[in-house]
Amino acid sequence: MLDNTPTTPDTFVRVRGANENNLRNVDVDVPRDAIVAFTGVSGSGKSSLAFGTIFTEAQRRYLESVAPYARRLIQQGHDPHVESITGLPPAVALQQRRGAPSSRSSVGTVTTLSNSLRMLFSRAGTFPEGFATRLDSDAFSPNTVAGACPECHGVGVARTVTEDTLVADPSLSIRDGAITAWPGAWQGKNLRDIVIALGYDVDRPWRDLPKKDREWLLFTDEQPVVQITPQRDRVAKPYNGRFWSAQKYVLHILADSSSQTMRAKVLQFVKSGPCPVCGGTGLRQEALAVTFAGRTIAEMNALPLTELAEVIRPTTQLKDAAPALPTNRSGEHTDVAVAITTDLLGRIGVLTDLGLGYLGLGRVTTTLSPGEMQRLRLATQLRSGLFGVVYVLDEPSAGLHPADAEPLMEVLEQLKASGNSVFIVEHNMDLVRKADWVVDVGPAAGTGGGEVLYSGAVAGLADVKKSVTRPFLFPETEADAVAVERQAREPKGWLTVEGVTVHNLDNLDATVPLGMLVAVTGVSGSGKSTLVSRVLRDVVRDHLNGAGLPGGAVADDDVDGAESEPPESDDSGLSEAVLPDARADLLTVRKATGLEHVARLVQVDQKPIGRTPRSNLATYTGLFDAVRSAFAATDLARERGYTAGRFSFNVTGGRCETCLGEGFVSVELLFLPGSYGTCPECHGTRYNEETLEVRYQGRNIADVLALTVEEAAEALAGIPAAARSLRTLLDVGLGYLRLGQPATELSGGEAQRIKLATELQRVRRGHTLYLLDEPTTGLHPADIQLLLAQLQSLVDSGDSVVIVEHDMDVVAAADWVVDLGPSGGDAGGQVVAAGSPDDVRGTPGSQTARYLPERARS
Repeated sequence: MLDNTPTTPDTFVRVRGANENNLRNVDVDVPRDAIVAFTGVSGSGKSSLAFGTIFTEAQRRYLESVAPYARRLIQQGHDPHVESITGLPPAVALQQRRGAPSSRSSVGTVTTLSNSLRMLFSRAGTFPEGFATRLDSDAFSPNTVAGACPECHGVGVARTVTEDTLVADPSLSIRDGAITAWPGAWQGKNLRDIVIALGYDVDRPWRDLPKKDREWLLFTDEQPVVQITPQRDRVAKPYNGRFWSAQKYVLHILADSSSQTMRAKVLQFVKSGPCPVCGGTGLRQEALAVTFAGRTIAEMNALPLTELAEVIRPTTQLKDAAPALPTNRSGEHTDVAVAITTDLLGRIGVLTDLGLGYLGLGRVTTTLSPGEMQRLRLATQLRSGLFGVVYVLDEPSAGLHPADAEPLMEVLEQLKASGNSVFIVEHNMDLVRKADWVVDVGPAAGTGGGEVLYSGAVAGLADVKKSVTRPFLFPETEADAVAVERQAREPKGWLTVEGVTVHNLDNLDATVPLGMLVAVTGVSGSGKSTLVSRVLRDVVRDHLNGAGLPGGAVADDDVDGAESEPPESDDSGLSEAVLPDARADLLTVRKATGLEHVARLVQVDQKPIGRTPRSNLATYTGLFDAVRSAFAATDLARERGYTAGRFSFNVTGGRCETCLGEGFVSVELLFLPGSYGTCPECHGTRYNEETLEVRYQGRNIADVLALTVEEAAEALAGIPAAARSLRTLLDVGLGYLRLGQPATELSGGEAQRIKLATELQRVRRGHTLYLLDEPTTGLHPADIQLLLAQLQSLVDSGDSVVIVEHDMDVVAAADWVVDLGPSGGDAGGQVVAAGSPDDVRGTPGSQTARYLPERARS
């Protein structure tokens, strides 16, 4: 007899025996069709559970359904270390993307809306008389050969040089340095010797030289090669020297130099402005001749999304669109136009719902805040229309002001309402409180974590005494939520910038007190990062480098290859390196005061500390040098004649030559996906057997790299230089990281704290201005307290710290707040409030004011 009793479907994802990274045989049940927040301190294992286990297993199962040959073309992760996972739907991951931003990437390219707009102009635009055929969509992109303006190569900005910019003092001779744009030191002497060999008078005042000689020396593209016989060094042999005109040298440095310092030096000889051929659009004239709704594609790209939607809306409402193109070369009333504009309007609607309606499609991503970039990526998922999948999101609130986080939660609710599950790794307690379920991992980081302390409704976490998240999620129940009263600091000077114009800052005046902890706040896109990471950085660096007020370029603290040979080739094209940051708005500052109070500038950003697995925490901080020296000083190393270089996995000698110090080897399989496996020779240690025989305090060099910072602080206490680095890493909450952890595995927040720790271990060199952009990104509130203590100590020692910040507890702990707004984009860029946190809290019109707590958390 059949059993007709209905069965209740299992609505949980059930994980059993998870051992990924620091997870310790974790069993956990997570509900589907719900918003689930994974919480815990940084390094506790929450990402290992959400991404490394659940998402990776979902991806692995999907890829098993793909043909083996096609699977070879898909980048795959490893198989997660887990016994079983049941009830697992397909998954989509939205992780924090890191890497160098591109000046050729824009809002339109990130969201792919530019593709649709180009197709609209190609298929449905109005073409002027005389066009034989319609242009392909590529012709409407400045990033393609077909569409790029031939003058500026699609960048939109032309950089020109004149005799006045290249020669500062025409009364000087070439020997005395008349051609200021030429390099100094050996390279400058070399060019002078070449000019002598070419027959020019280098001792005559520049203004007295014939005009044709002056023009040739400054602007010729010719590069004659002549034999040079060194005058002062009779031992040196003759050599062939190649001539570079001042203009050619300057443009080559801009195009090919990897040194910010060299580019900054030559930019003072350059005038920048919109390209005269394309008017700054980066497009060919043919593309600019085509219109839709009376506007060119450049004009459409410049419109805020809200206005763009209104321009194309009438087309979507056409009921009797023609199925084919009419004879007047206009396709604006065809069914093709209706279809494309309808799709565009729907996708724009998602962006405006996320509060990004003020952005234009042509806005380059180098000018966007992290919060804006995060929402742009999220918007692409909302239009996918998927059903029954798990969205695994990595800190979706990262870079968002509390006012921006509210619509984000609505978006997550929409995903859930569409029949999906939403798993978020999150540190924002306001978002966690609104989740349906919380999985708290901990209690500590690294080896002290990896345990699921609680999995259930959010309110239930209040009973878990072991949880580090608990006191921050339920502060009203905690006795230690009382603020620590600090004595008010007095400014040691004021740094003021006036008449600032760049991006959405329009003739802005701003003042920052020195000798204080200053928080710059405001909603995403209000201009915070522009003010701190662009304006203050450029003004102070140009002052310290003696370059005066900025014109758009920045010099690094350290000279990198300042006297390198000029490149031999003159390859142009569409490389974004041709004119770095050229499509971003140029910076102008009318006046800056108070710069004399700053002796040194340190900018600590979230860029990766290395681009390959060979770079790691130990090598970046420099502590590995001290460790290798300690190994080289052991009796066995001395006996064998090993130097410190023997203990580097990046050079021949001590490294394993099978894997070349990588620790793994690539395995290529015919018609199957390639994979990576542990090196069979060194078993992942990276070193050869002879090197591993040398031990310090009972450990070989590979054992030391496997230690966490916390473990190494004890094991390497006898090495002063290493101990100092490890102490600062502990102070900023990075005790859970392994010394040999590849830089590619580090988050942006971790990279920023490593940079800060590296700076903290240095000897102070005078009054320093520290600029930090959202230093609390990726940090649990408990870790934020550690970081905040370090920032306060910097100020206590006499330095100044300016941070772009969204965490309101940190803002409340600052001495001074500069609040920008009132909104983002063109509606922002103004100083809404400035003063102590108490002053800002009472300011009408400030979106930050209503989120500031009464007192800073201890």
